[in-house]
Amino acid sequence: MVATVDSDEDLVQRVGQGDPAAAQTFVARKLPRVLALAQRMLGDSAEAEDVAQEAMLKAWRQAPKWTPGQARFDTWLHRVALNLCYDRLRRRREIPTDRPPDRPDDGPSPDRGLLAAETGARVDAALRRLPERQREAIVLCHYQDLSNIEAALLMEISVEALESLLSRGRRALRQSLADLSPRSDGRPEGDGR
Repeated sequence: MVATVDSDEDLVQRVGQGDPAAAQTFVARKLPRVLALAQRMLGDSAEAEDVAQEAMLKAWRQAPKWTPGQARFDTWLHRVALNLCYDRLRRRREIPTDRPPDRPDDGPSPDRGLLAAETGARVDAALRRLPERQREAIVLCHYQDLSNIEAALLMEISVEALESLLSRGRRALRQSLADLSPRSDGRPEGDGR
């Protein structure tokens, strides 16, 4: 079995030794990806920031105890962030309320009004409607740029199971966003003209 090289090994060791420059470099390198992962999984910026902050705090605490060679630190950090996201998603389902939660207006704001922003919002909404495991697979492979092997390891499933989740997730997204696909004549699908 070939051991994977952890490009963060030296940086994590320096963070564990209390090197402030290493900590700053670590945060600059890892925070944007963790934040993006949490945003895609939760669909809520404030919660995503909380998750990212908590994941980075756990990474800082884990750094002095990290044993090189067992796993990649980046993989461990993604797993921590995913677990924190799942904790929040479970809490959302467990809180019964008498009234529906306040929801932001999903429509484009008057000053943005760009088609790209509306399309992005629709894609995000369609992504949030996917079952959690399909969403996790899509986010890890397409938004976090992990390979299928890395994503499967992170999700603790086989590569074949990951590919099945990806296939079902992509199919559901295509169906949900079918009207966004341009036809060969340049008009959107469903345009009867």
